[in-house]
Amino acid sequence: MLKFLKGVVVGSGAGLKDFPYNIGEPYSSAWGSWTHYRGTSKDDTSSVSIFSLSGSSSQDGHLVAGRNGVKRLRTVRHPNILSFVHSTESEILDGSMTKHTVYIVTEPVMPLSEKIKELNLEGTQRDEYFAWGLHQIAKAVSFLNNDCKLVHGNVCLTSIVVTQTLDWKLHAFDVLSEFDGNVEAPNGSMLQYEWLVGSQYKPMELANSDWVLIRKSPPWAIDSWGLGCLIYELFSGMTLSNTGELRNISVIPKSLLPDYQRLLSSSPSRRLNPSKLIDSSEYFQNKLVETIQFMEILNLKDSVEKDTFFRKLPNLVEQLPRQIVLKKLLPLLASALEFGSAAAPALTTLLKMGSWLSIDEFSVKVLPSIVKLFASPDRAVRVSLLQHIDQFGESLTAQVVDEQIFPHVATGFSDSSAFLRELTLKSMLVLAPKLSQRTISGSLLKYLSKLQVDEEPAIRTNTTILLGNIASHLNEGMRKRVLINAFTARALRDGFSPARAAGIMALCATSAYYDMTEIATRILPNVVVLTIDPDPDVRSKTFQAVDQFLQIAKQNHEKLNTGDVGGADDSGVLSMTGNTGLLGWAMSSLTQKGKASEHVSAASANANSSLVSVSSNSSSAEAHDTITEHSTSISNSLDQPTPSSPTSTDGWGELENGTFHDNHDSDKEGWDDMESIEELKPPNHLASIQAAQKRPFAQSKQHAQNSSRPNNATKASSTFTNAKPEDDDLWGSISAPAPRSTSKPLHVKPAADEDLWGSIAAPPPKTTSKPSKSTAANDDDPWAAIAAPPPTTKAKPLSTGRGRGTKQMPAKLGAQRLSSSGI
Repeated sequence: MLKFLKGVVVGSGAGLKDFPYNIGEPYSSAWGSWTHYRGTSKDDTSSVSIFSLSGSSSQDGHLVAGRNGVKRLRTVRHPNILSFVHSTESEILDGSMTKHTVYIVTEPVMPLSEKIKELNLEGTQRDEYFAWGLHQIAKAVSFLNNDCKLVHGNVCLTSIVVTQTLDWKLHAFDVLSEFDGNVEAPNGSMLQYEWLVGSQYKPMELANSDWVLIRKSPPWAIDSWGLGCLIYELFSGMTLSNTGELRNISVIPKSLLPDYQRLLSSSPSRRLNPSKLIDSSEYFQNKLVETIQFMEILNLKDSVEKDTFFRKLPNLVEQLPRQIVLKKLLPLLASALEFGSAAAPALTTLLKMGSWLSIDEFSVKVLPSIVKLFASPDRAVRVSLLQHIDQFGESLTAQVVDEQIFPHVATGFSDSSAFLRELTLKSMLVLAPKLSQRTISGSLLKYLSKLQVDEEPAIRTNTTILLGNIASHLNEGMRKRVLINAFTARALRDGFSPARAAGIMALCATSAYYDMTEIATRILPNVVVLTIDPDPDVRSKTFQAVDQFLQIAKQNHEKLNTGDVGGADDSGVLSMTGNTGLLGWAMSSLTQKGKASEHVSAASANANSSLVSVSSNSSSAEAHDTITEHSTSISNSLDQPTPSSPTSTDGWGELENGTFHDNHDSDKEGWDDMESIEELKPPNHLASIQAAQKRPFAQSKQHAQNSSRPNNATKASSTFTNAKPEDDDLWGSISAPAPRSTSKPLHVKPAADEDLWGSIAAPPPKTTSKPSKSTAANDDDPWAAIAAPPPTTKAKPLSTGRGRGTKQMPAKLGAQRLSSSGI
């Protein structure tokens, strides 16, 4: 029964059938009698290191010491001590002999000597890396001696291994024992397996087996000597062969020499404590050590220290060894960002480090942390991600973008900060090609519809540019529904001249998606109007666009004449040579880094720092004046008002339940509210003539000629007399020209508040004679309201028989005002 249980544990001579790891190629060196192998896990193929030690019997001295090492390594845990994973012991039949083997599985490491050759560092970078490694080993030794009261017994080059992140770790615990300071047992050995230590590594008291002196010495005495041996082997590049070589101090750095001599003091009690070596040695005060130490205790630093550190870090990593930066600092930085201990500026450094990696390494080491950062509520982190999205966007998969990134990025479309809205819009140039059609139609286009009426003119402009660039990623139904409406109904009518220019460029760049009917009836009529735009840049681009679309129409005409009906339907496929250049110019400005204007009134003044490059020759102040002039000019030429409010939230069409309903019957919804070509009103001069023909003055003249209705004439005169000044302007814009008459016009300058009838009133009679009785008696004469005043006389006017014979003319009548002006 016991044999059966032993066979289950150690393999029963059948090899490593149940060993959950695959043993690979061995390294060229290892400590003592151990063999160091590369290995992988059978479960997840992750890398491990496997150490094996064999003996002819289970009571072999090396195996006994090896079992001690396994036990110590399993129980002692420290960041600078090799991490234990698994161990087992097996019996393998080798002919007539039974071979006993102990296996230790640890984290993946490689011997220090081989790693130094692989890195091939020189000069300052080599010294900085050695300083960081010695700093780690000194902490491990200090932990064993001062905290655990243990003695390692054989600190040397072969007892150090290096992890994948280039950290140095201490192992080879076969000799490890408790420090016994009991001087009452002078003959007992404190280090049971000290015979495994090479004579060149033994201090004088250990070589002489002076256990009394060893027990009287501090716990670190033996291991401090070992640290001195390690320093010599590191800087000499050779394995120590005898103790006398330690006197060769020419290879030791000057800043480390005093500490090196104290570590190798002939008196055990005077040897330097490893903890003091860590704290006081000048050699450890370098950029690499300080940077890594700061990163390891990042959680203990305040926000000011973090911000200062991460702003200096991009320049600092350029000076540090590249391999150490990528394998040590990069994982630390990615972890700090992922768990929120690092500030937003750290992302800049992370991406800079990531640019030094291959595409595959970047996807494994950097990209997972970046994807998690998109869910961060920190606005500064979101801004930094969007600012640098062009550096990692191409490495993102479509599934990750659609499911994990876009839902978080989309919150920026409605953010209160115009700068964040602008960055979110810029990011869509990279992310939109990776989105599904469902996400584009159900979410993205709704957000872009709102941004095209944003209060920031630069955002409106670049929304148009973005639509032109992602048009190829829209399906045919969405392109028919969105593009022309977005470019003509909004962009071409925008009060910001770069927005109009962007609309023209977007139409040119997407000309392949329009059929001839759309070009002739919806595009050209809206584009031609801008040939009289106040902005010269808009006019020049308009003429280019007109030439391009007329060329398409001409080719369509030629195809129809030759009978190529099928080719005529594809007239929009033609694109002029300069087409891509137009949109390419606009997009070059989309990648510029600069904050958008925070106020609409300063939009033109800040146009150079926004996303849009304004190539107009006019100054920014003139561009600001042009906005108002253009708005009036276009409104008058088309006789159609511009959108009433830039904050309108209407879309391009029926966007319901994430689906576009591609029916063109609802022409009054969203973008389809644009008037048809037949409904366009006539030009200004024709409108004035038509309005003059319908003006109400003719009706008033008819009343004036009809003497049977004097009261109506009097009321009409009174009404026009009391008209408001602003009404004069409205009527004056459509007033009929003065009639051609042989009569001499009055040279009268009416007051500002006079009625409009004064300009067409009959001249006063040129006479100084008294009015006749018949005329004066005819009190119902409709011309009485504007008649000349009666001459000055003492004779009383004739009574009219209506109780008003002695009453003078009211002062408010037009005739009185004409008299006061000198008539």
